Amino acid sequence: MLLKGKVALITGSAAGIGNAVARLFAEHGANLILFDRDERLNRDAAAELGSAGVSVRAFGLDVRNRAAIDAALQESAQSVGPVDIVINDAGVYPRQPFLDMSEQQWDEMQAINLKSMFHTSQAVLPGMIARRAGKIVNISSVTFHLGMPNLVHYVASKGGVIGLTRSLAREVGEHNVFVNCITPGAVLVEAEKAVVTEEQIRTWVTEQSLKRRILPIDIARVCLFLSSELSDGMTGQTLNVDGGWVMH
Repeated sequence: MLLKGKVALITGSAAGIGNAVARLFAEHGANLILFDRDERLNRDAAAELGSAGVSVRAFGLDVRNRAAIDAALQESAQSVGPVDIVINDAGVYPRQPFLDMSEQQWDEMQAINLKSMFHTSQAVLPGMIARRAGKIVNISSVTFHLGMPNLVHYVASKGGVIGLTRSLAREVGEHNVFVNCITPGAVLVEAEKAVVTEEQIRTWVTEQSLKRRILPIDIARVCLFLSSELSDGMTGQTLNVDGGWVMH
């Protein structure tokens, strides 16, 4: 029960990595605030997690909308409590050749994958600083280390996440607030079926040191580590969870 009594805000919580994080955190006693734009799926997840004996509030909202974020946090503070932990996981990764990319597609990628973390972090930090306690974990991507074709907008956004992590860690460390980052590799999630082929997946696993698919729970366990007292000597760091694909 590493997070007993803590309140964790998780974005992108309805499926994939975010959902795995929510499940694991509930097992470790965290009360949950869940943000996802798929309201029905998010509320279904919340109903299931509530049976674990923790408080859960689910909101169907767009993480690009700061007013919606503020309203949800104000509402949940009354029933769940102030936020101790943030897992910034919401993101999209459509493929698009750079020369075919529109300005709108570029802007949308930055807004969902990067600017959303600005919104959530800025919304919770005043309370964390006042209480002199807080953990923020940002989800980036191993593609930042690799560079990938047809993903220029995505890789740029995920590089921004690492930059945000490092600079924010410098700024809030004196207040006992920790900011760290994870770069997942090729994670087995339902959404990948729409954007990658089986051949690509086989190639990636071959390039990994561990010859198996990386699962959402693999990322969730590192989120748990970075959200608990086990990582109290770390901030501003980026941890690669990719089966030994990239080493740095």
